[in-house]
Amino acid sequence: MADQMVLARIVNMRGVDLRRFEFDYDLTWAGFFFASDGTILGRFGGRDGPSPDKYLTLPGLKHAMKSAIDRNGRPAGKPMETALSETADKIRHVEDYPASRRLKANACIHCHQVYDFRRDYARSKNTFTREQIWVYPLPENLGFSIDPNQQNRITSVKADSPAAKAGLKAADELIFIDREHIASFADIQHALHVAPNEGSIRFTWMRNGKRNEAEVDLPARWRETDISWRESMWNLEPSASVYGKDLTEAEKKSLGLKATQVAFRQGDYVPPAAASAGIRKGDIILGIKGKELEMNMLQFNVYVRLNYKPGEKVVYEFLRGGKRQEAAVTLPKKTF
Repeated sequence: MADQMVLARIVNMRGVDLRRFEFDYDLTWAGFFFASDGTILGRFGGRDGPSPDKYLTLPGLKHAMKSAIDRNGRPAGKPMETALSETADKIRHVEDYPASRRLKANACIHCHQVYDFRRDYARSKNTFTREQIWVYPLPENLGFSIDPNQQNRITSVKADSPAAKAGLKAADELIFIDREHIASFADIQHALHVAPNEGSIRFTWMRNGKRNEAEVDLPARWRETDISWRESMWNLEPSASVYGKDLTEAEKKSLGLKATQVAFRQGDYVPPAAASAGIRKGDIILGIKGKELEMNMLQFNVYVRLNYKPGEKVVYEFLRGGKRQEAAVTLPKKTF
């Protein structure tokens, strides 16, 4: 099928139209299918937290490609939908964000920096909200899972979930979510990304040759999921000011720690906020005093960012030479 397409690769976000190339900018790879007039025929890619390549399957790609080719072959009189949403801040190119000026002239702008620069801009305008953290929700957030090899096919529906209450069942094949044609996991995520924060969204699917439609209700906080894998997570504030390599289960056991509790060895660079509080390279960070946190190092960094504000003082517990100690760290505020 590739011989029916013109292949192109973009490796730098400079000059890229953010309306047309709207995708999850934390991904290491994302694909689009375009008609010759610029109409978006489909997307491919996407991931969940645990697995970066679960949905990057060859059968899944073939299914998405065939769908794009079929849509491109629509007869005259049936125009294709081009759903280009204006960016919330009206900025069309990443180099137009003021934060991009921190880079050297003509330096490569990475995909994840779109999120970084966009959020910095929103903070500078006092328009940043917590909801902006949650991008490209998973289908599981609404209670359904899909087949990695045919990514419009539902494999399971969780009981009493919004999807179940709307009537969706395993083996249903999605056609549309709202007005977005569905052939891939990336199509689903994009449709959910542009959905409202509350209310409902229309699903259209096939079951036993019959077309079905229903509104799927969007519950409170339905967008939220684990963001610890995201590169753009590090740009959220406040910084935890600690990071490092997670201890193995054996290392935790030797120190008398629970296998599931947060425990990581502070890396070579100690950020100023932690260093001034007394934390050193190699200290074993055990989390926050008075809290039993069962998570890894990345999830701990997310926890601090989502539960504290810049300027707050947090007491970290850590081990040094086998002795438990404490450090009161004032969480830093970014400067622009």
